[in-house]
Amino acid sequence: MRAVVQTVSRASVTVDDVTVGEITDGLLVLLGVTHTDTPEVAARLAAKAYRLRIMDGERSAADLAAPVLVVSQFTLYADTRRGRRPSWNQAAPAEVAEPLVESYVTALRELGATVETGKFQAHMLVHSTNVGPCTILLEDG
Repeated sequence: MRAVVQTVSRASVTVDDVTVGEITDGLLVLLGVTHTDTPEVAARLAAKAYRLRIMDGERSAADLAAPVLVVSQFTLYADTRRGRRPSWNQAAPAEVAEPLVESYVTALRELGATVETGKFQAHMLVHSTNVGPCTILLEDG
């Protein structure tokens, strides 16, 4: 599992001109799932992102009760080593990935986070205003 975590002053996800998720002063998490991921991996990575001290004053989203917007992002597992067309073989198929994205969201909520989400397998427009900017890549393992 891979997560790109960004501190944002605001972020939103729009699908078909409808805003499906929106936060202010929190974290935007783009989340990719691979074949070997499990609910335990999702819980570990969720805790790491939520407790990562990257907010103002070296505090975490957990310290500040900052909201989190989670957007599934299979393209984080693109293999671009050959040619100009990425391979998506390392990304888990939708039927595997969707429950694991839900496990990640559930784990955040169990930690006390307010969580908004995108819409799985939808064509999403993701808007964000980064703070810092601070962008961190997290991987399990």
